[in-house]
Amino acid sequence: MSEFSIWNYHPNAGHQQGIDLIGYKVEATDGGIGHIDKHSDDVDSSYLVVDTGVWIFGKRVLLPAGTIRLIDTAEEKVYVDRTKDQIKDAPEFDESKQSGEPTYLEQFARYYGQPHM
Repeated sequence: MSEFSIWNYHPNAGHQQGIDLIGYKVEATDGGIGHIDKHSDDVDSSYLVVDTGVWIFGKRVLLPAGTIRLIDTAEEKVYVDRTKDQIKDAPEFDESKQSGEPTYLEQFARYYGQPHM
């Protein structure tokens, strides 16, 4: 399948396997949204969990790796191709459902515009 999966990093995003992204700041297209609380480099299901802090009252959101347009290791920032409102309106990340429900990631794939493969 040649279509890009939202669960994989874009080849030009600057992702390097083994880099710990926890603590990096996250920038939406229209400003900062928080910092990375957790990330996964699993093949075909890579993502970030962003702690939005006081911006939206401590909500944690999941961003599929395909939403990342650039990882700047020097500045410790990750730039994503979504607006603050798109991220604010995303389903909230629930760690208790993540591993127990195979369809859990599908809601994020639908929200961000691609069915989970």
